[in-house]
Amino acid sequence: MNSNPTPASSAILQRGDRFLLVLRRNPPSADMYAFPGGRAEPDETPTETALREFLEETGIAAHSPQLFAAYDLKAQAVDGSLSSHYFLSVFRVQADERAVAVASDDAADLGWYTVDEMRRLPVPQSVLECAERLAGSE
Repeated sequence: MNSNPTPASSAILQRGDRFLLVLRRNPPSADMYAFPGGRAEPDETPTETALREFLEETGIAAHSPQLFAAYDLKAQAVDGSLSSHYFLSVFRVQADERAVAVASDDAADLGWYTVDEMRRLPVPQSVLECAERLAGSE
């Protein structure tokens, strides 16, 4: 496997003490709840990726992205080889308060969750870490 990470971005939309999460249909993180996001298209900036993926997965046109965190995410196969490697840029975004999210593209479902609820869901560690940091800063 190529050791260069695949660029990817995700976007955090927070309303009060709740975060918008999508149930991922496809790998990586299939069947896990995560912030809307995905792989970058060729020649796309991390910011463009975050806004495009957010729109594709939720139907909401987010705006005002601010870089919040970055992760070098590596997954290993059973034999110990590298099975996936992503460099994930995580942005906080804003959106119209009246906008209603609808799961589409590779999002099987979505919902608004508190940090306590997220601790009981299958979520990637990076997602929980970001939500805990944001909830603690309110």
